[in-house]
Amino acid sequence: MSAAGTARRLSRTDGRREAPVRIIHLGLGNFFRAHAAWYTEHAPDADDWGIAAFTGRSPSAAESLTAQDGLYTLLVRGPEGPEPEVVSSLSAVHAGADLAALRDYFSRPEVVVVTLTVTEAGYRRNTDGGLDLDDAGVRADLAALAADPVAGHVTTTPGRLVAGLLARRASGAGGIAIVPNDNVPDNGAMVARVLADLVGAVDPSLRPWVDEHVSFVTTMVDRITPRTTDADRAEVLSLRHVDDPEVVPTEPFSEWVLAGSFPGGRPEWDAVGARFVDDVAPFEQRKLWLLNGSHSLMAYAASILGHETVSEAIADPQVRQWVEEWWDAASPHLSLPEGDVTAYRKALLERYSNANIRHLLAQIAADGSQKVPIRAVPVIRAELADGEASLGALRLVSAWVAHLRGAGAAVTDTQSDAVVELAAGSVDDAVTRVLKWLSLDPAVVGDVVRDQVRELEGLESTS
Repeated sequence: MSAAGTARRLSRTDGRREAPVRIIHLGLGNFFRAHAAWYTEHAPDADDWGIAAFTGRSPSAAESLTAQDGLYTLLVRGPEGPEPEVVSSLSAVHAGADLAALRDYFSRPEVVVVTLTVTEAGYRRNTDGGLDLDDAGVRADLAALAADPVAGHVTTTPGRLVAGLLARRASGAGGIAIVPNDNVPDNGAMVARVLADLVGAVDPSLRPWVDEHVSFVTTMVDRITPRTTDADRAEVLSLRHVDDPEVVPTEPFSEWVLAGSFPGGRPEWDAVGARFVDDVAPFEQRKLWLLNGSHSLMAYAASILGHETVSEAIADPQVRQWVEEWWDAASPHLSLPEGDVTAYRKALLERYSNANIRHLLAQIAADGSQKVPIRAVPVIRAELADGEASLGALRLVSAWVAHLRGAGAAVTDTQSDAVVELAAGSVDDAVTRVLKWLSLDPAVVGDVVRDQVRELEGLESTS
């Protein structure tokens, strides 16, 4: 009988028993399911730590996962071929709009951890790093919570968190840890600031309660997790005779570094590889500059050459040289030992070369307005502090300018109208405006960036 003929949907018979909900997760995407949910699945005390996960805007994943008891297949794509496993750490799955369920979980004393994976843009920050109180969604949430703190309808991540914390205070439940897993420097402090801004605008009396009962954990996360394709689903169907629409492809490598307290406890994530440290910053900077920075460089520059995936890009000697030059610029400014940095660079090349991971450059290119300022600008400033910014350090910004001007991957950005307008017109004017927007001095680095933009745009015309 064919695989299709024997196909079935996942059910709890395929995984461990459903654990009691003690963790809330906001942002039910592939990365969370390949990372925090996977660590929870493999923790020795997993039977005590179920997760109630909430989607973003679309409820479709909640509907699909609920139909198969929260189970899904993690398809680990190593160089030697795929290995599927069933992950069962989701005890409940809800649409993001199910605020009654969200408030209910927050009010339970046994729920003591909130994890987040909502991307940089989901925190609705302004250019100073605080909450953007002029954002339409934030304004609507503020009005809703001010009018009805018990049942006001909110839609943004900060709004949902504050709504949950209001419910928790009202219930008398104890301490809770908020654990963001997004690629934002010092993400624990970032979330604390955003929430403090919204709390101050909604109900200042909540502030001392948050200070006493809520901890903010800073993290560094790493596991390449592409979007799911029909080919991934077909592969699971062939390998396991399971028709799983919620397959998640990922690589074998995974890293999670955390710093902060958990007042109500946590799963034994450290028993399965998570590292708890006093300071995440050195690991965060290494990953942000070397992995995320080179990803962005390839997303903008390699897509100009016609490449679609990371593995295709890194196989191109020209792209490999650009990546190595970026790493040469960033590496001396990292605080970790040189041997650690060298080993990490080697591991990245091996991971990037894994052709079984189809990591799309267009996916990485999204929301450059949030990524480029934290991935490229600190390296450029570090080089300038030592004398002069190298060609390798500046090329990421140059490639982003060319991208905004229509070269390579299409622009998909929450601030697309604003940043595309910055890059309009002549190359000279575009570079000046973008550099000023990035708080870089056009008089210092503008000539190099202009030359690189023209070079990259010329490459597109010949590719």
